[in-house]
Amino acid sequence: MKTNQSHWTVPLTGALLLGTGISASAQQDQYTWTDANDRLTLSLRYGLNIHSKFSGVGNNFAPGYYLDGYVIPDDFSTIGYTYDWGYNVASQYNPAAANSFPPNTISFHQVSSTPSPADTTSMGAKPYPGVELSYDREFIKKEDWHNLRIGLEAAANYMKISMKDNSSYVGVPASTTGYQLAPDTTAPPAGYQGSFDGGGNPGTTLEYPGTPGSGTTTSVVMQDHFDADLWGGRLGPYVDLPLSKSFDLRLSGGLAVGFLNGRESWQETIMPPLGGNPVSSSGGGRNSRVLWGYFVGLTASWQMGQHWGLDGAVQFQDIGKYNHSFQGRSVELDLNRSLFVELGVIYSF
Repeated sequence: MKTNQSHWTVPLTGALLLGTGISASAQQDQYTWTDANDRLTLSLRYGLNIHSKFSGVGNNFAPGYYLDGYVIPDDFSTIGYTYDWGYNVASQYNPAAANSFPPNTISFHQVSSTPSPADTTSMGAKPYPGVELSYDREFIKKEDWHNLRIGLEAAANYMKISMKDNSSYVGVPASTTGYQLAPDTTAPPAGYQGSFDGGGNPGTTLEYPGTPGSGTTTSVVMQDHFDADLWGGRLGPYVDLPLSKSFDLRLSGGLAVGFLNGRESWQETIMPPLGGNPVSSSGGGRNSRVLWGYFVGLTASWQMGQHWGLDGAVQFQDIGKYNHSFQGRSVELDLNRSLFVELGVIYSF
């Protein structure tokens, strides 16, 4: 009897263990995330193909001030003339008629036109990292359509943008304005600085206003630094097609919005057309803007357990362009062709 009991004990024990294993395997196999109605996904997000352009001359001289001097009307001079003027280099003085100016004229220069835009891009060389939290809610399940799922996707994301540019421009147009000295007078030495208090004499008065003359060209060196925080959101339907119990593909699209908080700082150096010391100025500021548009995305998901998984996604997003002028220097951020690559962790429930 002991032999027979031992003979039956082993098969029965093995059968019980095997049956338990089969039952557990079957139970585990029936719990796939395609049976869950909700998903939370936390992803790293990399933005590509984000362009910026910097344009414009940012010099913010006060009225009457030029690259190579100043001419300001005062309250003490004879009508039509001013004592309050000064110039920097001797070549500004035209003793004879020149550049459409009459003889005995001082010429002054200013840059007001826009150099060719400087363009920087994040494509390939510089992806911008960010994060995103998304929530998916299933509403429709089509078992007779290969378990097709339809639902709604909502997401919130953040990305830091930083663009720097150092550009040199040659041949930038500069305007010329000529001011004639009072009759029977000659120009004081270069570097003359007049005074608004009438402390000069008839030999240092300048006719006012001036006469526009033929233009010239000069060179400009620009340095730009633009930083922005982009807070975004997405909302739209999705279609989910399970290809197996552990792998599915999802197509989504809909509304995309962004709140951009930008900060610009610039510095420029301009060489006066007729020589002298370079003239430097700087500026910048802050600006916020709401942008909106649409997105389209494709996601591949892989189940690692009953509730956990991984996904990878590619999204195209168009929320338009951001434009703003910071004290004469314009910034354009092109977000209408953005590409995003995501890698995330999924929790389904």
